[in-house]
Amino acid sequence: MAQHTNLPTSPSASETFEAPLQEVITISTDLFTQAQVFVESMFRTWNLYQILIALAVFAVAHLLRAILGPRIRAWMGSRENWPKWRMRILVVVHQRLRAIFFVSLIWFVVFVMREVTWPSRSYLLSVIGTLALAWLLIVFATRLIKSPVLRRFVRYGAWTWATLQILGLLDVAERLLDSIGFTIGEIRFSLLLLVQGLVILGGLIALARFFTTTTASRIKANEDISPSMQVLIVKGVQIAFYGAAFFVGVRALGIDLTGLAVLSGAIGVGLGFGLQKVVSNLVSGVIILLDKSIKPGDVISLGDTFGWINSLGARYVSVVTRDGREYLIPNEDLITGQVVNWSHSNEFVRLDIHFGTAYHDNPHEVRRIAIEAAQSVDRVLKNRPAVCHIVGFGDSSVDYILRFWIRDPTGGLTNIRGNVYLALWDAFKEHGISIPFPQREVKLLESEQVNVRIDGS
Repeated sequence: MAQHTNLPTSPSASETFEAPLQEVITISTDLFTQAQVFVESMFRTWNLYQILIALAVFAVAHLLRAILGPRIRAWMGSRENWPKWRMRILVVVHQRLRAIFFVSLIWFVVFVMREVTWPSRSYLLSVIGTLALAWLLIVFATRLIKSPVLRRFVRYGAWTWATLQILGLLDVAERLLDSIGFTIGEIRFSLLLLVQGLVILGGLIALARFFTTTTASRIKANEDISPSMQVLIVKGVQIAFYGAAFFVGVRALGIDLTGLAVLSGAIGVGLGFGLQKVVSNLVSGVIILLDKSIKPGDVISLGDTFGWINSLGARYVSVVTRDGREYLIPNEDLITGQVVNWSHSNEFVRLDIHFGTAYHDNPHEVRRIAIEAAQSVDRVLKNRPAVCHIVGFGDSSVDYILRFWIRDPTGGLTNIRGNVYLALWDAFKEHGISIPFPQREVKLLESEQVNVRIDGS
């Protein structure tokens, strides 16, 4: 006779779906019941009195804001010499005057009522005061976040969490959000995990951004660090802070990253083949920062592009030309190509211009006049005297080269050459020195000496 053994059976898909749904319904029913009890309690005598007192306090706070706001604004306008950070704090305080007055007045009322009557008769006011104080502190704390989208997200998330915590509904809300989700392996994915991830990662990223910005401003203000090293340190600080924020946030959510090692390795190989140029530019950018070949403010020439470096990016270098155009040159081109750095080791630049004079002019006098003319131009350095040399005897002129120094190539090279040429023109005209130009003489032979074959034979 065959024996039948009762084996455990796995739950069906419908049973797996019905269990979380039933939990959601149960928790929602509990929340509705608590809300109904809370609404009914609002109609008690002293609870109505407390609500009316809170409304009266809000009206007084609004009236104080209307009266004192313009006066505080005028007082702030008279503090023009104050630092910017202090003025920003005053602006934030001025924008939240009504909330500040409301929090101050309602807690004053709570303390007075606790002294003159039963504590239960001020319980609702203390809850309202705690909520207002928490919201106000969250507003001031989130002002440190510069991104408007991230600031608004973190602020609303913190408001929701603080409200649920103060009202004693945080555990119920967590159970409700955790009941909506699914499980993959050993990891439970739910709305609670999503909300926690957004709040924790958003807060950590905002904190990392604040510390990164503060550290970068201090590094850039340190004159002992070269500009290229400043950029390198700032990039390293950004990677460190943002990387730490991501990993700490993921670990705080309870997600094990070791299970993603194989997948991340495969993705990394694929990205390595697909993003060779991007990786090459990133590595080239690090090399540029390390060897200090170029730095912000240097004047460079790369092909037909001439300008000064505005900023060093992770993938490209921003070069601004004299006509206002901004070229984004990949870092790889600066490593593999020939770059002329006009201000690599020092800021002095020597320029050469060529000219010629007639043979009947005294070359000693020409050289002296040319040097004096060059030195009379504003941007030409006086502490590095200009020189003039004869470089050859041409067909119609004595050829010279005039060399002079400047220290501000960002001011342009063509314009300074033009100014020196104009100074030479005025000086030569004043001293009677002529600038020859090629001339050709055409001689017509006598007609009998010319034989012309019209037929071309």
